[in-house]
Parts: sequence; structure tokens; C-alpha cells
Amino acid sequence: MFGRTFTLVKLFGFEVKIDLSWLVLGLLISWTLAKGFFPDSYKGLDPATYWAMGVAAAVGLLISIVFHELWHSLIARKFGLPMKGITLFIFGGVAEMTEEPPSPKAEFFMAAAGPVSSIVLGAALVGISAIGQGGSWPRPFVGVTNYLGFLNLMLAGFNLIPAFPLDGGRVLRAILWGWKDNLRWATRVSSGIGSAFGTAMVFIGALQFVFGNLVGGMWLFLIGMFLRGASKSALTQLAIQQAFQGERVKKYMKDDPVTVPAGTSVREFVDDFILRHHYKMFPVVDEAGRLAGCATLNQVKEIPKEEWDLRRVADLSKACSMDNTVSPDDQVLSALSLMSRTNASRLIVVEGDRLVGVITLKDIMRVLSIKADLEEGR
Repeated sequence: MFGRTFTLVKLFGFEVKIDLSWLVLGLLISWTLAKGFFPDSYKGLDPATYWAMGVAAAVGLLISIVFHELWHSLIARKFGLPMKGITLFIFGGVAEMTEEPPSPKAEFFMAAAGPVSSIVLGAALVGISAIGQGGSWPRPFVGVTNYLGFLNLMLAGFNLIPAFPLDGGRVLRAILWGWKDNLRWATRVSSGIGSAFGTAMVFIGALQFVFGNLVGGMWLFLIGMFLRGASKSALTQLAIQQAFQGERVKKYMKDDPVTVPAGTSVREFVDDFILRHHYKMFPVVDEAGRLAGCATLNQVKEIPKEEWDLRRVADLSKACSMDNTVSPDDQVLSALSLMSRTNASRLIVVEGDRLVGVITLKDIMRVLSIKADLEEGR
């Protein structure tokens, strides 16, 4: 879901990260406010002040999103739900869950916490702005707090729309889940509404773009596309979690993986392994058959072709790390999470320093498809 991220701060044990895409949003907000909204609303100030207000409002929005997501995370922790952290990206922010909520009650309170916190924060900022306006406080401060106050109230209202994965959609899913005691059905209904809402936003955004509202239309279109994609992926994610809950890697790994002898030439490695088996990473074994490291396509690309006959796999392989190895007793869901985080399609399964197998994304998805067929047959 995310590109390159950087850690901003750690709050209450949660790591707050920012995706580079959020900087695009921050710059766009600063520019829009400095060139349009603030000059129209607070006339007579110099351009430098308008830019300072724009930047302050963008930073305030970032803090507001962190505040919103932090309350999601705090309530989730109270219900025992593991949280990876908070990531800010171009469409806002997300509290990253590693599991589905354990109950409808946990889902309801966790989802509702975000909009409630935004309403409280928004009301407080509007109140501060009103006091400042009555007390002749500096106009830039009054302007920024007033803008952030109403923006938080608007964000709370938008998030309360009952369209998954918005908070209102999660509240709806919690209610439906509690009513029917069927998480998959509740997810199907709420994500269906979310997909329809996203499609409507795409259509409205396209119309606005055609009729001249280029920036607004573009944002509606992009947000709608994001909501459609996120709502449709919700069922897949739930199916994966339910299919592999508690399952161990050793059940689905291949215990006879293709290995590369350390003495193999780089050219043989390319011709007989990479091009033949179509993998980008292979376990390397020494003469005794023990795991000696991992060799990847990227490592080959660092060696000039004229040296491929002279160099050996042992020269380019590196020690296997926590980014490409799992234990046979690890959960399959943990392996999938690692694959997603490192953009890997296969992981080496090790027990101590011994190679015992390989688990691949392709094999896991094949098992998921078979399990889905079995479920439909019931």
C-alpha cells in the first residue's frame, strides 16, 4: 500500500511514519491556502504571512491526522489488538492492524474513536478561534485555528459515511457483525457500500474535471479510486486471515527447495537457475549441504557480464536475514506480512542454521483458492 516511509516519532509505543506521498499533499495544501483561501478570507496581510499560515495549517493537518489515528490505535490496544503503527500517506493516515478485531464491540469502539476524537479536536479549535477573535488575538493565529477546527469537523463527517473502509463503514460492519454473528457477511455488505460510494466519487470527480474544476475533480477521482480498491480488497484480506489463522509455515512449505551450490559460476546460476526456475532469490548451500547464504537477481546485476564465467555464487551471496527467512513454526500470516513488507514472493524456511524448505506466495494463494472452493461447496 505504501512506498518509501520515514519514521517521524514514537507515541505511546506506536511508531508514526510518513510516506513520501504525503509531502505532495502537504505542499498542495500549503500552496492552495497561501494563494487562495487565506488571502480571500483574511485580506491585508503580506504574502510571507499567507505562506506561513499555509505551512502551519498543513502541519496542523498532519498533527490532526496523527491524533485521529492515535485514538484508533489506543482503543485497539485496549481490546488486545496488535497494531504495527501509524502511517501517513497522500490520502490521509491509517492505523496498521495485523489482525481483524476480535469482536463486534472492539470493532465498533475502535472505529468510532477516530471521528469522536476529530469532533472533540475540531470543536476545541473552533472555540479557541472564537475566543481569539473576540480578544483581538493575531489574525494569522485565529485564521489557522479556525480553518483546522472546521477541517477536523469536516473530516469527522466524511469518515462517518457508512462506506468501508471509512470509519463509518467499520461502525456499520460492527453493527452487522453483531446482528448476524457473521464477519464475512458483514464485511461483504459494508465493503459493497464502500465500493459503490467510491464509484460515485470517481464519477462525480470525472464530471467536475470535465466542467473545469481540475484540482477538485482530480482529488475526488483519486480518492474514489482508492476507496474502491480498499473496499474490494477487504474481503480478500479477511478470507486470507480466516483461511490461515493459526496455520504454521511447515504445513505449506516445500521441503525440497531448489538450492544453488556455492561453487556454481554466476553464468550457470543465471542460465540453470534464474532463467529455468524464474525465481529472483535462491538459498545457497556449501559442499556439506548446509545453508551458506542467499543469492538474488539484484546481486547478479551488480557483476559485469564479462566476469560471469570467472565469479562464483559464493562471491555474490550474502547471509540470509530476517527479511527473507522464517521458521517452520512461524504462522503463515506472519510470513505473508513479511512478504508484503519486503515485496518478496518467496521466503527461505530455516531451523537454527539448517535449511528445511521454502514457502512461496504462489503456493499460499493456490491453497487459498482451494479453501475458497471447498467453502462454496458447503
